[in-house]
Amino acid sequence: MKLPTDLVRMYKEIHGWVGIISGLALFIAFYAGAITMFEEPLQRWASPPSRLAPPPSLERTPELIEKVLAAHPGAKKGYDVNLAIDSARPARVSWVEATPEEAEHGGGVTYYASLRPDGALQVETRGPSPVAQFIDVLHQQVGLAFLDHEVAMPIMGAVSLLYMIAIVSGLVVLLPSLVSDLFALRIGRNVKRMWLDVHNLLGLFSVPFHVIMALTAVVFAFHDQFYDAQAVAFGRPERPERSAPAGPPPPLLTPAAIVAKLQDQAPGFTPIVLDYSGRPDGSVFLRVAGTDPRFGTRGPTYGFASVDPASGEIVSSDYMPGRQDGWSATITSFFALHFGSFGGAPIRWAYFLLGLAGAFVFYTGNLLWIESRRKRERKAGAVEQTRSTRVLGALTVGVPLGCMAGISVTLAAAKILGFAATPGLHSVIYHAVFLAFVVAALVRGAARAGPELSIAAAVAMLTIPAASLVAGPDWFGSPALIAVDAVAVGLALTLAASARSARRRRFAAPRDSVWADPGLNAPHPG
Repeated sequence: MKLPTDLVRMYKEIHGWVGIISGLALFIAFYAGAITMFEEPLQRWASPPSRLAPPPSLERTPELIEKVLAAHPGAKKGYDVNLAIDSARPARVSWVEATPEEAEHGGGVTYYASLRPDGALQVETRGPSPVAQFIDVLHQQVGLAFLDHEVAMPIMGAVSLLYMIAIVSGLVVLLPSLVSDLFALRIGRNVKRMWLDVHNLLGLFSVPFHVIMALTAVVFAFHDQFYDAQAVAFGRPERPERSAPAGPPPPLLTPAAIVAKLQDQAPGFTPIVLDYSGRPDGSVFLRVAGTDPRFGTRGPTYGFASVDPASGEIVSSDYMPGRQDGWSATITSFFALHFGSFGGAPIRWAYFLLGLAGAFVFYTGNLLWIESRRKRERKAGAVEQTRSTRVLGALTVGVPLGCMAGISVTLAAAKILGFAATPGLHSVIYHAVFLAFVVAALVRGAARAGPELSIAAAVAMLTIPAASLVAGPDWFGSPALIAVDAVAVGLALTLAASARSARRRRFAAPRDSVWADPGLNAPHPG
């Protein structure tokens, strides 16, 4: 396809600058996002075994609920009955008690309850590891986990808009050579050409995935603003006022009866959690979280149905997989495409690989921009890279490797420290490792830091299987948990190979390249 040269040159400039501005943030978002595709297995891997007594049967759960509400009146505001018990949901009943300020920011103390063999109530506050949630926040906030959610999300939205511009401009740049360069992967002495081929190949064949990620991320970031604008333009939908009950609230069905009623009404829907919320008038609202493998879900893992707790009848299926109307199903499809919450394990593995490939696209994009800058500066008479280019080269090494190492070390800490690993501690560990890598890259320079920090990141990655060994046999027992260690070993081997390549580049690159060590490299003609 023939396009005017000036147009292609302009879009190439746009693609380069937009990529440089947003690339490192997008690397963190994609790498952390790839990991969150297996958030639940990761949480099971990281969470220590519960010290609670085995959960009572559903038939005995009403007895447990009665004792919880009597001993902890705060649970009347809302509690969960967990139908699937594992390290992520270690108790049959759980609830959160929080001050209004804590509730506004999603804080508070989570309690978990069971019945001892003698029927006595047993309660503890030590639950599943928060490390998976911390990594998800890194993904959502493009690495800005230290900022409040309300501050970080508009920044994420701006980065996503730049990301969309990069996709469009990249396609325009590639169109003139699309046929000749489509499957080209020229591996040889011209390293820049090889990186360009890898960048184009990965980017082009994952364009639909990247378009979905960019558009849905913009919607997530500016969700409230979109709804406010819609309200201004069309008005807010009026909801009928709920009349107060004439008498005392009707008795609630038992959890076992609720599950049976749901199976009759929606045979393919598997309930996971019964979420009870108390209303000011004394009535109870019930939302059931669950899955149906035949359909995508509105959330990363579950869909939801509103159920009458007194009759067991489904009263709202707007978020229930398989029972939505056309509009709700269309909206859910956008969420499902972003979360990969459809198609089961094959889709999650595909999204995991696409996420890692996307992170690599942003990394190679920075490499290409730096090399293009070197040639431009050489034509202008410069004999070495400018300070700004050297700093960008160091950040291109330090930020991705620091992100990978920081996540690895905080994951290992979750397993070794167990209940002592709080969300705040995970944040401290991650940011300390991340900043150490970034500072080391800036001090050592891109050429020296490349092989050194790649080895350091590989060692950090190996702390994950090492932590599994230290934690002991109670931490093993399922293929999903073993897969966490296997993936970590695979990524560590990849980083070790990258260190070897970076070391060769350090000696062989042209002297005016940021990837060359001037103390080791003689002047190079080209």
